[in-house]
Amino acid sequence: MRVGISLLTLAPGDLGGSETYARQLVRALPAVRRLDYTVFVPTQAKDAAGSLPATEVGEPPVGRRGPARVLGMALSAFRSRAVKSELETVDVVHYALTVPIPTTKMPTVVTLHDMQHRDLPEFFGPARRSFRRVAYDRATRSASAVIVTSEFVRDRAVELLELDPAAVHVIPHGVNHTLFRPGDEEREPFLLYPARPWPHKNHVRLFEAFATLRKTRPQLRLVLTGGGLERLGSLPDGVERWGVVPTAELASLYRRAAVTVFPSLYEGFGLPPLEAMASGCPVAAADIAAIPEVCGDAAVLFDPLDPESIAASILDADERRDEFREKGLARAAGFTWNETARLHEDAYLAAAKANI
Repeated sequence: MRVGISLLTLAPGDLGGSETYARQLVRALPAVRRLDYTVFVPTQAKDAAGSLPATEVGEPPVGRRGPARVLGMALSAFRSRAVKSELETVDVVHYALTVPIPTTKMPTVVTLHDMQHRDLPEFFGPARRSFRRVAYDRATRSASAVIVTSEFVRDRAVELLELDPAAVHVIPHGVNHTLFRPGDEEREPFLLYPARPWPHKNHVRLFEAFATLRKTRPQLRLVLTGGGLERLGSLPDGVERWGVVPTAELASLYRRAAVTVFPSLYEGFGLPPLEAMASGCPVAAADIAAIPEVCGDAAVLFDPLDPESIAASILDADERRDEFREKGLARAAGFTWNETARLHEDAYLAAAKANI
């Protein structure tokens, strides 16, 4: 059986955890390979195919991100003879980034990363909210199989989109344990928050909690990583804006940080807490959406709407660092990209079988 994996809406550095998922999945599939693959990639992300065969699609002349870019990529894919030819060779098409490009009459698998546009519509502009409701919801409802990253997303999708539960496969993300691992570095007096400044990432309340901590720990710093952080404007004292850092440097930050803090208001999964755990870093994270499902008892959980709760949990994680280091390492060990890839192959086979 041959599977086409579409990454045509991938905009490097702009998609957060879903980009990590897409790239790591494609890299892990050869290790568990039972099926044949081809990957559809945009020109600026042709490396995302890894070692698998790839069909490259040229970038649209307008729209670098968002709905405009998606529409441009849809047109480019529609016009591509290479895409049409390759589609004739596949039995199933997987839309790893949800949006159904290129279109096909073959069985499809859709990865639904979250239902945020339904659960927190106020965090989206009218155009993006409407686009998600059309592109995401329609693709998911028409798919032969749906992959979700957590039981939380599964429950929301079944309820809000009225999906057949039997067609929904819960497949957690993995962790790159070669990169994110314990080291010999000394812990330093800084907190780490790796996140783009999207509204649900909740930076403002974290800043309030950090200001409280600085009253008794004036040497404490808060390191922010991720693209687009300039949109946060001027930062409070002690907060450092590092921007996009290489993955090796991010891994080093995890190994050196006193605590990784994750105050997000909404996650369909949430990779940073697991990456931190795999690196031996204590974690304080929001007790909301899929985050407690991912963290289990290996993190200190807090109310992300309450800066005092955030501050107290950071102190608790730091004071119990040895305990949470061991719990975190044990928790993260259960998440691997090879297992994620193996479960994806099961979903591909189920999608093909459902259409026999």
